[in-house]
Order: sequence, then structure tokens, then C-alpha cells
Amino acid sequence: MKNEKKVSSELFLEQFITYLRIERNASEHTIAAYSSGCLEFAALVRDSDANFNDWQSVCKEDAKAFVAALDDNGNSKRSIARKLSGLRSFFRFLNKINAVKTNPFVGLAKMKMDKPLPKVMSISQVEQLINAVNTVWTEAAASGRVRSEAGAEFSCARDKAMVEVIYSGGLRISETVGINYGDIDLSSGVVKVRGKGKKERLAALGRPAVKALWEYLDVRSACGMGGRERNSPLFLNQSGTRITARSFQRDLKNYLLCAGLPPDFTPHKLRHSFATHLLDAGADLRSVQEMLGHENLSTTQIYTHVSAERLKQVYQETHPMAKRKKY
Repeated sequence: MKNEKKVSSELFLEQFITYLRIERNASEHTIAAYSSGCLEFAALVRDSDANFNDWQSVCKEDAKAFVAALDDNGNSKRSIARKLSGLRSFFRFLNKINAVKTNPFVGLAKMKMDKPLPKVMSISQVEQLINAVNTVWTEAAASGRVRSEAGAEFSCARDKAMVEVIYSGGLRISETVGINYGDIDLSSGVVKVRGKGKKERLAALGRPAVKALWEYLDVRSACGMGGRERNSPLFLNQSGTRITARSFQRDLKNYLLCAGLPPDFTPHKLRHSFATHLLDAGADLRSVQEMLGHENLSTTQIYTHVSAERLKQVYQETHPMAKRKKY
């Protein structure tokens, strides 16, 4: 019969888990992640099991070796960063209880994360989304799920206008809900936007957006909602006050469900789509930067990668030579 090692109740990792659960009120997900990271370190670097308890001997070279081992095993940079974060927390705890003098996981060179390419909607998906706004409110009025048909008509016109404005001007949702009546010039098709840091810029509005805004303003007036003072909010809720970003995002989920579109599409995806579609059509990067209100060109350049990926996908799917067998 094999002699099995007895797991000591004095293991520092067990004390750390108790600390996380009781004093930090950490979630079980966090506890499991931190614990598995520590055990993985012991297995990869010290070739040990769950009984490893010699944490005071761990040095900076061990920490670097762990990073190298994780990288060799195919862990993503984001996964490695999460595991290092857990080990830093563990050694902070050990230092707190005077079990170690230094934290070998502090001061490691930060891993440069690969920024994921932003997801974008196709032009047809944008059209599906706009059509879904009509469908949702028409069905809501017919089923009696709203107080009145006028209220449904108002919400429908408002949300269609908001989708059109976000996509047409490349606006953030915060910028959109912050528009005042005096900020829009429908005759010239522009809107004044207050972006990050309260910086103002002019955003262009295409014909569909201008048309949707006129329709919304007509419905708004018919409902007797809101004045037309320059500083009065443009987009209102049913109570006649400025609509919130959260409220619009909540309704957007219903439109996405109705249209059969991915549920993780957000108002910001419309902004991403605006930039990508402009570049696909040949717009220059500097102009797109200005329209988005980006301070640095490097922020805008990510959309060139999105466009390149889209072009490659179209090529692979449509070009007859792209599907030839390799010999």
C-alpha cells in the first residue's frame, strides 16, 4: 500500500483561500482562479504537487520561469497576465503574515496585450436593426404592452432616430443622449457633439438620419413633449426628460433579439461600423479620425486592420482563385 502524503492544514495556500473567502469576500470564481494559478506555478516551476509550501524560497527567476513555461504551453497573454495577478495577490498576503520578505511577482515586465479587433455590423445588419425597431413597437402596441399607441409611436421614432444618428455620425452613446435641441442643424445635416473631455466637434448626418430626426421631432411635438429651447434635451424618455444611455441599451437588446442579431452588439458597435464602412469605401484615415473625435491617429488605425480582415474574408469567400486546392 502506497504511503499517501497528508495535506497539511497549515499550507499557506489554504490560509490564503480562507483569507479571500472571509476577509476579502471574494467570489468562488476568483478563489478558484487564484488557487489554480498557484498550484500551476508549483507544478511547472518546482515540479511539486498541492503539498508545496516552500513559498519563501521563490525568487524573481522562478517568476520569470513561470511566465516562460506558460508561454511555451500556449497560454494567451491575457491568461498569463491573469495568473500573474493572482500570484502577486498571494505573495502580498504572504508578506502580510510575514511568511515572505519580498514579492517576486512585482516588477515583472508587463505583457503587451494584443488589442482585439472591434466587432462591426454589416450594412445589412444595420438595416435589420432599424427595421426591428419598427417591428418591436408595432407588436407592443398591438398586444397592449404599452400604455398607448402614441407612446409606442414616440418611442419607435426616437429610437430609430438614435440608431441612425449614432451610425451616421459615428457617435458614442453618451454623446448621443447628450445632444441638445440647439445642437442640430437639419438643413445642413450636422450636429454638434460633446465628446470626451468636453471637446466639441461637428458630426455629419446623412439623409436617413436627417429624415429620422424630422419624423421624431414631428411625433414629439404631436405628443406635446419637450420644448425647443436650445439647451433642452433632444432625445427624451416617456416622462419628457433626457433619455439615459442605460435605457436605450436596454431597448437595444430587444431590437437585436427581434432582428436575430448577435446579443453582444452594442451602441458602440454602430460607431465601430461607421468607421469601418467609411474606410471600406475609401475614406482617408485622417478624416475618419476627425469624425470620430480621436485625439491620436493610432486609436483610429485599428479600423484599418478591421477593414483588411473584412477584405480578406470577402476575398476568401468570393474570389474563384482563393479556393483552389494547393498542390
